[in-house]
Amino acid sequence: MNLPSAKLANSGSLITESPIRDLEAIIRSRTPLIAVETGEEPQIVQMVRQIASRFQLKAYRWTVTEGLQAFDPCDQPLQSVVKSQEVLNYIKTAATHSLFVLLDFHPYLQDAVVVRYLKDIALAYSRHYSTVVLVGSTMPVPPDLQPFTARFRLPLPSAGDVRGIVYDVAADWGAEHGKRDVQTTNKAIDLLVRNLVGLTATDVRRLALKAINDDGVISESEMPEVMRAKYELLGRDGVLSFEYETVQFSEIGGLQRLRNWLTVRKDFFLGDADTRLDPPRGVLLLGVQGCGKSLVAKAAAAIFGVPLLRLDFSVLYNKYYGETERNLRKAFETAEVMSPCVLWMDEIEKGVAVQEDDDGLSRRILGTFLTWMSERKKPVFVVATANDIMRLPPELVRKGRFDEIFFVDLPSPPNRRDILQIHLGKRALEPAQFDLDALVEATNGFSGSEIEQAIVSAMYTAHAQGHGLTQADLIAEIQQTRPLSVVMREKIQETRDWASDRTVPCD
Repeated sequence: MNLPSAKLANSGSLITESPIRDLEAIIRSRTPLIAVETGEEPQIVQMVRQIASRFQLKAYRWTVTEGLQAFDPCDQPLQSVVKSQEVLNYIKTAATHSLFVLLDFHPYLQDAVVVRYLKDIALAYSRHYSTVVLVGSTMPVPPDLQPFTARFRLPLPSAGDVRGIVYDVAADWGAEHGKRDVQTTNKAIDLLVRNLVGLTATDVRRLALKAINDDGVISESEMPEVMRAKYELLGRDGVLSFEYETVQFSEIGGLQRLRNWLTVRKDFFLGDADTRLDPPRGVLLLGVQGCGKSLVAKAAAAIFGVPLLRLDFSVLYNKYYGETERNLRKAFETAEVMSPCVLWMDEIEKGVAVQEDDDGLSRRILGTFLTWMSERKKPVFVVATANDIMRLPPELVRKGRFDEIFFVDLPSPPNRRDILQIHLGKRALEPAQFDLDALVEATNGFSGSEIEQAIVSAMYTAHAQGHGLTQADLIAEIQQTRPLSVVMREKIQETRDWASDRTVPCD
């Protein structure tokens, strides 16, 4: 499939008619002040210009660097108008039937004089009929101005808009490279569009160009890099992290039932199967520490072929009232923009376990999470892991919150054999050179991570003694290790007993 170097008619307009109509409706309602929180300045300026042309109004653009500039040179003020208070005084005293776009104006809203100017303009609207559009990356409207202010939110491009932008970018690239066509496939284009939905038009254009620019090809192999770049554009605030490395289930010993469960649901999650069934929402993984719960989260993302985001509860909390819940809501919003994706919530009990001495914060966090779980519309598959089952609130584990609750137990003998083979093979050691039956017997009660660490420690010992790893080295290391199932025997057994008739085993 080739994307032609000539632009398709109406394929890439950055502004559709709908948001223009919405902004026009606010202006026609005679609202004196409009607050726009966006980084898409050019689009807002273009929209105001189009509306001014429709209504035959004068229109102006102001920045602190260039001052007040009329869209029509005939309307340019006779004197230079540069400072914030100068432009407000001009609007108050000299303007009629005009539209003003004041860019990056949010810092000036801290000034009491500026606020008073804007209030005067609003109160005198019936005499001058001029509307002021305040634009900034953030736009906290002071309380004195809120009764006179309407908020306008520039909607993100729809999937159709994104596709049009991609075609425009391809056309621009082709024109710059001797009218070459961009090489791609229908599937690659569909993947690119799906991955770019949720970004602003400017960012869509930037990432589409990034995907095309090197070789004039849009391929499926470029999608992981596109998603990483998308995550970077969304901004990292420390609560969510993008996990660049996933694993395959072939790198995990056992867990075959869970693997099959995820594989069956892949097409439904991605929307490629029967639409009569709801897409899978997530799983809760309980179990013994070190038995592979974290690896399952990474493997789930690999099975679905989507990005993996990790929610870090240790940096979620903020000392200011309401900020912790805000951080959590922002994390969920980011996950939905990154959808389809897997959201890994590691050691969830640390974030949602209800505390009695935290002024209700833990209950608000739990409520925020449960509300999002029940109301989210985007394909975000949650993998929540927990080590301390008893700390989980009953609201979380009741049927319906997650599609299934799986228990990751200590590995069985066949699984321990698989784990030994995997970790020996990872270190360029031939499993056939070892007595695996003896090692499987010796590691009874070991978790997968404890088996791995025994191999690593034995290799250090062998290196220090000047020889390669031997069976004796491994047996000696295993014998001097006290696994968690021994150190915390009662606690581990209590966990296994609780899960025996309440959860689904992973194997």
